[in-house]
Amino acid sequence: MADYPEYISEKRHLVPAPEKLVTGGKATFGTFSGPLPEINLLDSVKPCGKRMPAFMNKSRLTVWEAFEVSFKEGTIISAVYNMNAIGFGIFVFFDKRSGKVRRWFQLEPGKKCIVAENLLDSKTEIKNPDFDFTITNCFKDGYATAKGFGTDKKSGKFEIDMKITSVSSPSVVNIPFDENKSLYSQKELFSAEGYITVNGEKFVADADSAAIIDDHKGFYPFIAHYDWLTTMGKINHGGKQEYFGFNLTHNQSINQDDYNENLIWLGDRQFLLPPVEFEKNGPKWHISDAHGKVDVYFEIIDTYVMRVPVGGICIDYKLPFGKLSGYLCGYDGEKYQLDGMYGVGEDKTTRI
Repeated sequence: MADYPEYISEKRHLVPAPEKLVTGGKATFGTFSGPLPEINLLDSVKPCGKRMPAFMNKSRLTVWEAFEVSFKEGTIISAVYNMNAIGFGIFVFFDKRSGKVRRWFQLEPGKKCIVAENLLDSKTEIKNPDFDFTITNCFKDGYATAKGFGTDKKSGKFEIDMKITSVSSPSVVNIPFDENKSLYSQKELFSAEGYITVNGEKFVADADSAAIIDDHKGFYPFIAHYDWLTTMGKINHGGKQEYFGFNLTHNQSINQDDYNENLIWLGDRQFLLPPVEFEKNGPKWHISDAHGKVDVYFEIIDTYVMRVPVGGICIDYKLPFGKLSGYLCGYDGEKYQLDGMYGVGEDKTTRI
């Protein structure tokens, strides 16, 4: 059992994962020590309010899985989204050398965007002549793979063939947006091997490459917003290179102290963090907390912007890439300096 500092709410302490996320119509909220075999959110009773009939629950459920890799020359963010009526696949490449973003995007009916029910033994995929992408999840054996390609008139062609192997404990949370309205999230840090190509240029993962898988399933509010920042890679710690990553998010949790997903990964260790606030001043972000444990600066170099107005659905999505500075603190007060690392963020508003 971890010795948690006082700034971590008791309700944030890790507890064993239940077999099912929803029992008797009621969701279990908290931070779990491992993944859930059954993420049965559609069994929730009135997750979207007393006036919403049960048959509408599926139309309110948004799910996605993201596959993120950072290597010497660039960073990729790729994902398959399903919002019931519509879905899409996305692959974004940030070239650290030029500071420029390229993107591949495919909009599809939701039924054509398959997002895994859990990450233990499953697939997430989208199949299209111009965008064919599959994430194979084998978390029960400690790894996952991503394989596929995409073409675009402006950005050209990408290909990916990668295997990632877990180096951390997972971050698994279920956050309440209302009394019985869930946001389930599972994230994990990985080493990486394999390659991507962008217009024929091949980028091969090496011993310093790192990856994150980010799985989301939830009933978002009709008008939703969140801010997010992450990194993945290695830092020098005690004279040796260790895998390092963090997750910082501010969303519509009903109680940020008790229910958030902020943490540090250092090798196979995990340090929970308190709630954070995002101060955004153009291309410069500052993320901090009330306890002096988070003091992170993010200077944006380039941003992918996506706006999707389809019927009553509107997505205003910004995916910025840039340089980090500042620090994060572990439980013992040790500061992990971020200067020179690359980060990626999200500034996302939806009306669904």
